[in-house]
Amino acid sequence: MKIIERDIPETTVQALVQSGISPLLARLYVARGVQSCEELDTGLGKLLPPSGLMGIQTAACVLADAIAAQKRICIVADYDCDGATACAVGVRGLRMLGAQHVTYEVPDRITDGYGLSAPIARRVHDKGHELLLTVDNGIGSVEGVAEAKRLGMTVVVTDHHLPGDQLPAPDAMVNPNQPGCSFASKHMAGVGVMFYVLLVLRAELRARGVFEAGNQPKLDTLLPLVALGTVADVVKLDANNRRLVAQGLQRIRKGHMQAGIRGLYEAAGRSYSQAATSDFGFALGPRINAAGRLADMTIGIECLLTDNDALALELARTLNSINRERQEIEGGMRLQAFALADELFEDGVTPPAAISVFDPEFHEGVVGIVASRVKDRLHRPTFVFAASQAEGKAHELKGSGRSIPGFHLRDALDLVAKRHPGVLLRFGGHAMAAGCTLVEEHFHTFEQAFAQVAQEWLDAKTLTRCVETDGPLDPAFRHSEVVEQLNLQVWGQGFAYPTFSEDVEILSQRLVGEKHLKLQLRHRGDVVDGIWFGRTEPLPDWVHMAFRLDINEFRGERKVQFLVEGTEG
Repeated sequence: MKIIERDIPETTVQALVQSGISPLLARLYVARGVQSCEELDTGLGKLLPPSGLMGIQTAACVLADAIAAQKRICIVADYDCDGATACAVGVRGLRMLGAQHVTYEVPDRITDGYGLSAPIARRVHDKGHELLLTVDNGIGSVEGVAEAKRLGMTVVVTDHHLPGDQLPAPDAMVNPNQPGCSFASKHMAGVGVMFYVLLVLRAELRARGVFEAGNQPKLDTLLPLVALGTVADVVKLDANNRRLVAQGLQRIRKGHMQAGIRGLYEAAGRSYSQAATSDFGFALGPRINAAGRLADMTIGIECLLTDNDALALELARTLNSINRERQEIEGGMRLQAFALADELFEDGVTPPAAISVFDPEFHEGVVGIVASRVKDRLHRPTFVFAASQAEGKAHELKGSGRSIPGFHLRDALDLVAKRHPGVLLRFGGHAMAAGCTLVEEHFHTFEQAFAQVAQEWLDAKTLTRCVETDGPLDPAFRHSEVVEQLNLQVWGQGFAYPTFSEDVEILSQRLVGEKHLKLQLRHRGDVVDGIWFGRTEPLPDWVHMAFRLDINEFRGERKVQFLVEGTEG
């Protein structure tokens, strides 16, 4: 692993400090590309104007007409946290804006697969719905949209995924990544896109005289859901996304949130008064995702839709139980996937530039998480496959992939599909995460083709894991109050949590829980506790270490400890 210190222009740091930003935060912000205080303004007035989203006014007019005609609206969602929060935002928002008949349909991961398919369109039509609205999917649903239109339904697509070679033809489509859209933030999650659509719909209804400006529904109450889905979907936290997340966090800390979010905090054993982005990414998000992976995402959506605190807590505890089951399944799969991947790195064998693993016992609902773990361990683009559990599809493999910086996963799949026609039955996704389906007999063809693309696109430098850090930590900042201040900021994908690096002396080390290394370090002359999760091998007396700051509470005492990210070498 190579540790690289971020470039931090001192003149820009001083400009932020003179504007009232603390010296530490100023350095951290500048290291992440912030040039001015204006970029740090999280006020709603600083959000990018919705008018920049291509098709959004058309979508608003179509929805306004449907509300006026009291049409039956059905939202077709995705089965992950972004899809669940986008669905909840859509249902709640449309009802707030006067829609009388709004429900939702969420595909089953195993029997339906991802996105709006023709069978789902027929299912929605058979239930008497007149308008079909997609959230967090639809840009690739050419056949599903066509079937819905054939059946006489109005179709509005809201999505954020990258388009394929062919686009669907709905009545309206809103996606910052569709061809021709000039919206500056290409990284909004599906829930953010749906929130923006509601903003323009409210303006359209206001223009039609349905609301007066001073007496209109307060859509900002939906921001806790927007924040949760945005962080959980691991989209880049550009300035616009950071504003959406910051606004949601502010409301949650004040106790202003949906009953389901409150229930999830309680079920996770976390305090919402100190809400942080890490809660969304590591506590609430995984619990909602678990429903879509192992059970039925309607549990997660109903948790986010109910206003009954008791029911919300009951559903949150159900999600908690499902998540524990997911962790158990993942644990076994992870070890087997590690073993299969490690075989590719045996002595005397040139290791592949990309990894594909499959085992008949793998569960398709967890392949994405396991792919992420293998990718982190070996720093290679990784696909993990499982046999489809859908009836009549046992010969098919469902794969989920995760990538490393510098390797666009969806583009790689596109190249594999062009070079080997017929191998991939379906594929889609982003630069860093994607999915595909293939027939089992084509697995080795895919494995070799995927590795070949990686061999062509990646070099030794890209295949070396690098950790960017903010350099040495001044002992003056090694205090719990500073850590608490850092935790209140918006960190995440593309706006990394503060990580520091420097030489430290290892005073003592021991294993805890059989798989974590508990450390006592000397940092700048002071003794500091540290822990390296998932590390079992001992360290030398001196190391150049990358670490984050954490607060360890034990028997009423709160002490700063280092969370080790890695050591150089």
